[in-house]
Amino acid sequence: MNSVLTTDHPAWQAYEDGSWARAVRTSSGIWAVSRDGDGLHVVCVEGTEDVKPEFVASDPVRLPSAAPAGLRAGLAGLGVTQRLANPWLWDAITTAILRQVVRAEQARKLYRAWCSNYGRTVEGPRGALAVAPAPATVLALAEEEFAAVGAKFHRSALVAAATAYEQRHQKWEGLHAASLVLELTQIPRIGPWTAAAAAADFTGDFSVYPHDDLAVRTWATKIAPAYPWPGKKDKTFGPLWTGWAGPDPTALHTLTLATLTWGAHVG
Repeated sequence: MNSVLTTDHPAWQAYEDGSWARAVRTSSGIWAVSRDGDGLHVVCVEGTEDVKPEFVASDPVRLPSAAPAGLRAGLAGLGVTQRLANPWLWDAITTAILRQVVRAEQARKLYRAWCSNYGRTVEGPRGALAVAPAPATVLALAEEEFAAVGAKFHRSALVAAATAYEQRHQKWEGLHAASLVLELTQIPRIGPWTAAAAAADFTGDFSVYPHDDLAVRTWATKIAPAYPWPGKKDKTFGPLWTGWAGPDPTALHTLTLATLTWGAHVG
């Protein structure tokens, strides 16, 4: 049986036949990654195959036993899940920035418009797929070009991030997730939420994800509605969530990523 694919990243395109596809850039080329009834397919469509995209598997046996039974039962129903660890740190940063302020569906539309207008488009198994514009491209865009795709608000953060990325990306790419979060928060207009979301996307380690994120809270309450969850303005959700995992980062990673996966597929 095929494991469940996590499709939280806005690059994933869903098709009527139930398949999914996205384009990703590694250090050696651009790849079309897809999932259909026959499983996962990873094809290099531009450049070389030297560096291949990698998937991170999460097994429900690693869910924290302290989490509510209803939550664990709902997540265990997913079985083993797989998520593509974003191989391009710049895309992970871009995605997190474009998620600032706007709701998830609007962020998805914004990301796709950003990539299709200013990024690189390649042919995938079901049609065109696009990757994000490179930092140099972003720095060359005029202010009105940001506004044309709805990214006027995000312009200063994207420009600051592109500038910093060109100077420091080689150092950043070798860091563990927690250290990467700290580095990214040094960029103007990159706060802890944006930095943590980007680091989790790139490293595949969701123990550093912003655990009081609206998506995590929303899906958790839907999975286990009988549990007395903290209210929307109650700041105890984050400590409650991380407390269930205790000192085990794998348990926290599994709990968080499985919840986001559940939301992408069931919610």
